[in-house]
Amino acid sequence: MKVLFVLTSHDQLGNTGEKTGFWIEEFATPYYTLTDQGIDVTIASPKGGQPPIDPKSNQPEFSTPSTKRFNGDPQTQNKLAHTVALKDVDQKNFDAVFYPGGHGPLWDLAEDKVSIRLIESFYNNSKPVAFVCHAPGVLKDVKDKTGAYLVKGKKVTGFKNTEEAAVKLTDVVPFLLEDVLKQRGAEFQSGDDWKPFVVTDGQLITGQNPASSEAVAEKLLEYLK
Repeated sequence: MKVLFVLTSHDQLGNTGEKTGFWIEEFATPYYTLTDQGIDVTIASPKGGQPPIDPKSNQPEFSTPSTKRFNGDPQTQNKLAHTVALKDVDQKNFDAVFYPGGHGPLWDLAEDKVSIRLIESFYNNSKPVAFVCHAPGVLKDVKDKTGAYLVKGKKVTGFKNTEEAAVKLTDVVPFLLEDVLKQRGAEFQSGDDWKPFVVTDGQLITGQNPASSEAVAEKLLEYLK
């Protein structure tokens, strides 16, 4: 079994002068959950090479067993430093695709036509597509075979407005994920702030926040098996 991970290449947090990227926990936990089960993971990003890790996600208070494992794993660090360019990826070579979050994807992957076509290609070929935290925001312009928004009428979750407000980035992000998915016709569901919450609707698997990353990976694993 082969799964594609797609990470952001965007490292600027709006006009704040601060850095962003992907959230390390949302990569590391699903990565190990899948690779420990023998799944072959390829990592891609729009620009290829080393994708930016959100520096906040490396702070001690956000450390988890998976992030500690990653920090002591030079082999995976090296793999991450050499991600494949997204334009060179073909869904035919994979059984599923997974997008970790962090704020970065809201700027690049949400607008990236290669990423949009890739998700459509996975979905239209009946393969699971999974997203966690901010990553469901990359679905905003993804369409189904009929030309309707993919999320229309589907149960989805993602980083809630109240969680965005709690991290004081409501006015910094290019859009509020919850609002946009609702505008696209999604049946947006959510649990308590910062607690694990995952929704599956057929092949579409979404998790609400960093705490949901393991559950999303387990649902994906379940689907693949």
